[in-house]
Amino acid sequence: MLPLQGIRVLDISQIMAGPYCTMVLGDLGAEIIKVEKINGGDDSRQMGPFVNGESTCFAQINRNKKGIALNLKSEQGKEIFYELAKSADILVENNRPGVTKSLQIDYDTIKTINPGIVYCSISGYGQTGPYAHKGGFDLVAQGMSGLMSMTGEEGKKPMKSGIAVYDIGAGLTATYSILAAYIHKVKTGKGQHVDVSLVESGLPWFIWEAAAYFTNGTIPGPTGWRHRVLAPYQSIKTQDGYMMLGCANQRTWERFCTDVLEKPEWIEDARFKTNTDRKQNVEELEAMIEEILAGQPNKVWIEKCEKAGVPSGPINNFEQALRDPHYLARGMVQELEHPVIGLMKTIGIPTKFSLTPGQIRTPSPTFGQHTNEVLEAVGLSADSIQKLREEGAIQ
Repeated sequence: MLPLQGIRVLDISQIMAGPYCTMVLGDLGAEIIKVEKINGGDDSRQMGPFVNGESTCFAQINRNKKGIALNLKSEQGKEIFYELAKSADILVENNRPGVTKSLQIDYDTIKTINPGIVYCSISGYGQTGPYAHKGGFDLVAQGMSGLMSMTGEEGKKPMKSGIAVYDIGAGLTATYSILAAYIHKVKTGKGQHVDVSLVESGLPWFIWEAAAYFTNGTIPGPTGWRHRVLAPYQSIKTQDGYMMLGCANQRTWERFCTDVLEKPEWIEDARFKTNTDRKQNVEELEAMIEEILAGQPNKVWIEKCEKAGVPSGPINNFEQALRDPHYLARGMVQELEHPVIGLMKTIGIPTKFSLTPGQIRTPSPTFGQHTNEVLEAVGLSADSIQKLREEGAIQ
């Protein structure tokens, strides 16, 4: 049995933040009914690369879902949606605030149909506040939160993260918030509205930066390849490239000096005696370390670090990461058969449960693939479904 088996989720989100949230819920066993707009569906269906005309972007983030296409601007489509909402435990949407109200599928409307529903809205800035009316985009959130001002190298153009961290972060924030609200519902029988925003989801991640700013007003700048607080805790150049080195405490620093570099005298060197000293003299320290590491390739130094108990590792490109034997042994690359794409690979499930492991059970749905199945399950006859299709209420 899967941990969320028996929970039904009505998903009217699209692109990334909402679909990532519902994918996680689906991986853990929830039944996900993905409702797409009748004209083109989820916008990520138009994002390449494509295989046999099917978007692989859409396929990567919409597994374990049943897909239907509804015209929510029609009365018939709206009535079908209300019928689906009656039996849903959770609803997830990521429209700009005001859109669901104009469609009459907002929380206040749905809770009259299903008072116990956990209704999650994911938006750029949340449902309240002076920016609530604005559309939300990951790149804008990275800039607004201060992330881009501290990413990259000092004196150079602000850099974004290599992936959509705020879209994924909002999806994960929504996931644990939904589960908390669902636990509350189980205890009390009461549903509620869960309000998640992109720009707020990532702000609590700035732990060290908040510590410095709230203490002495320090405004963090870009740290490039180095850690903001620890040293040496960064990328380091070797004979054949770069590796990551993490002396996270005094003990690992001393082991690095004695067992890896064979420089025990550095432990008592006034420039490097404490982490604060090392951080203040990090430029000099880095140059001295790299002078030694230039004599051997990455593999040698990583092996020495591992033997000494000093955190280290390679800097992989994405292909190297996906071929890493540890990721493969942990099932982080999976294969499944898609009805249009064919055999495809996807990222696996990161959480390993001892009793109720998640499963990738089905590929992403083709556009409107499960419309008949879902509508028949709520009592519509084949003739009624065909009539709705002819009237443009479903696809």
